[in-house]
Formats: sequence, C-alpha cells, structure tokens
Amino acid sequence: MPTSHTSTVLANGRIVDGRGAVFTGYVAFEGAHIQAVGEGEPAGAAARSGARVVDLGGRTVLPGLIDCHVHLSMDALAAPVALDTPQAQLVGLMTASKNALASLGSGLTTVRDCGTPGGIDFALRQAAADGLCVTPRLVLSGRALCMTGGHGWQLLGVEVDGADAARRAARAQLKAGADNVKLIATGGILTQGTEIGSPQLTVDEMRAAVEEAHKAGKIAAAHAHGAQGIKNAAVAGVDSVEHGYFVDAEGIALMLEHGTTLVATSAAVRNVVRQGTAAGIPAHSVAKAQSAIDAHVAGFKAAHKAGVRLAMGTDSGVPFTHHGNNLDELVYLVEMGLTPMEAILVATRDSAAMLKLDGRVGTLEADKLADLVVVDGDPLTDIAVLRDPQRIRRVVLNGRTVVDRDASRFVVGSAFAGALAGGAAEVVAG
Repeated sequence: MPTSHTSTVLANGRIVDGRGAVFTGYVAFEGAHIQAVGEGEPAGAAARSGARVVDLGGRTVLPGLIDCHVHLSMDALAAPVALDTPQAQLVGLMTASKNALASLGSGLTTVRDCGTPGGIDFALRQAAADGLCVTPRLVLSGRALCMTGGHGWQLLGVEVDGADAARRAARAQLKAGADNVKLIATGGILTQGTEIGSPQLTVDEMRAAVEEAHKAGKIAAAHAHGAQGIKNAAVAGVDSVEHGYFVDAEGIALMLEHGTTLVATSAAVRNVVRQGTAAGIPAHSVAKAQSAIDAHVAGFKAAHKAGVRLAMGTDSGVPFTHHGNNLDELVYLVEMGLTPMEAILVATRDSAAMLKLDGRVGTLEADKLADLVVVDGDPLTDIAVLRDPQRIRRVVLNGRTVVDRDASRFVVGSAFAGALAGGAAEVVAG
C-alpha cells in the first residue's frame, strides 16, 4: 500500500469526473489529495519518476459514491427491533461496523446515517478514528426528533412536543456530535399505529430545530411521506426531504422555492413491496408501502421534471434493503427517467453539495480529497454494472486504497473486521 509520500497514478482509464465530462486519461493522487486529473498520458507532476502507476486497462474511474440516507445499526431484518438495552446497543455497534465495511465494498466513500439509537453512530466514528475499524466518511444524525408516539419513537427517536422541546433536543444531538438533525414530519411505513401520510412534527417545531442546525453550520433532514408533511418541512427550511413518496405539485413548488433537496429512497419502498408478508414483513408495513409505490414513482418523475434538486439515498438497513446493495438505487433512478450520467452526478456531485461537502469530495479535481472508485465496465452504457460489488474493483478513501479486489484483499484497520458482503476477498490489517 502506498505511503503518504508516494504518488499513485491510475492511468488508461475512462474518467467520469463527476462534473459531466468523460474522457480517457488518468487520476494522480498523493497523500489524501488528488494531484491532477487529465486526458491521455500522465503529464507534469503526475508523470514524475517514482510515481506508482496502475494501468486500468480502460476501466472506469468515478468519484467516490455517496449515500445520503442509511441506518448502519439496522440490518435489513423483516421486522426491525429496538436497540433498547446496553447489550443490544453493543451488538448494534458491531452491526454498524460490519455494514460500514459492506458499504465501502460497494463503492460508497461517504454515507449519512439518518438516525441511530444509543450513540451507536458516534461510537462508530470514534472507533474508526482510533483505527479499530474502517468506515466510509460518516455524516451522523444521532437520534431523530419525533413527536410523542410518532414514527420511529421505538427504534431511533427522541420524543419532543413544542418548539422549545425540539430546539433543546436538536441542541443535544448537535452537542453529542451530530452533523445532521433528523426530523420526523409524517408517519412512516415501519411504525405500527402511524399513518404514512399524516403530518407529525409541526412547522414551528421543525423550524426551531432547523435553526439550531444551521446556526451550528450543520444541516437538517425531514422524513416526510405525506403531501402536507413535505410542505411543512420545506417551509421549515430543511435541507432535504427524505422519501417524499406523496409529493404533490404544491410541495414541488415549495421545494423549488426553498431549495429543498429530494432524497427519494426508491429501494426501500420497492423492497418492502417485493418481499411482502411472505418474507416476514409485518402486514401494516406492507400495506403502507403498497399504497405509496405508484405515487412515489409519479411524484419523483414530476419533481425531477420540475427541476427539484436530487441526492442519492437508499434507507439501507430497513427490511431487505441491505448495506452493500446501495447502488441498486442508481438503477431505479434511471428507471424513473434519469440518464446514467445524471444518476451518477446525483450520487456524487449533487449529494456532496447537499451534505455541504462539495469543497472536499464529489468530483475528481485537483486538491480535492482522493475519494474514487474503479469499476469494471461502463456504467454510462449500463448503469446496472454498479449494483454488482464484484464490478467495484478498487475503492480509495482519502488517498488510501481500502478495497482492492484485483489484489484479493480489503485493507482495513483491524483483522477482526471480517464479514464483508459478498465475501470475495481476504481481509488484512492495514
């Protein structure tokens, strides 16, 4: 593995730079940062003596991909269980570490965890900083803010009632280390007793929490299925609406007015409907998902046509939406009307912008962090090549190769971090 003082040049690749350009050329990086990206043969500093040159043989190089909606401590069970005891939370931390590694193996270099109980996400970040595990770059939410008895209260929520309580709870999550304040604007699919489209947190409650996030230089996201809840969230000033399955024309107009990004999580609703009660998913969850799936596709198409900002998210961790299969979402984005290039831009440049990381990641440019993925195949011709982890041959995070399937190894911080989805490579200490 190259040291921070060795320049690595990935040459003879199909470069998809995350800005809309495609060309045959190279990417050079040293330490954590990209040195140069160019067409043809390496030039200048990228061609200097001593550089480690890797001939890609025409494989595709993409910016590291970004999933803006995951739940690392959830393991895609048919009926998620509450991690409400110290022992369960310790197991949840191990689960989160495993799922973070699977995410890296699928080409994700950044994920936003949209709600985790018991400080699991913050503990995971500390463990990664201490070299105990390797994760994608983590954008964390801590606990989601919900109304008393609202969606998610059992699994990952902190209950609040009134603007002052929402403000205090947002401050508490930010104090604990949150980068994103997660708000529950409507009922949801998984929480029994909540209607999927019913408004929950009010505009005033959400606005108070959003103000605290923005004052701290952080962002805020709202879980919102129903039309009124989507409108409430946009008016409250959230940075992103998650799911948005029942968005209507008025909601689309408000999202455009307020610059709200849609994170559509198509994989989640599709998987609940596809697997159904036969796979053990509770009947109330299946019924709600079935009621939403057609509206989701129509609403997404309308939002995209109108020019609503998009970011990529999957809700990985919910029933049968497995970590490591995150890039299924890009296939669904193309099915719903995006071109393969547009889908890739949504999962790189646009997701980085929504997370306020666009100065650091999301495109292949000199001086940005060296987050990149090498793919066997051309996703611009067939986006589905990205959903096969075996086609993800190399993943570089902050200039460090963390996945190298050609060398049959995953470079990780600790030999214990074994179980990677797919199991196709040896895990070695980095």
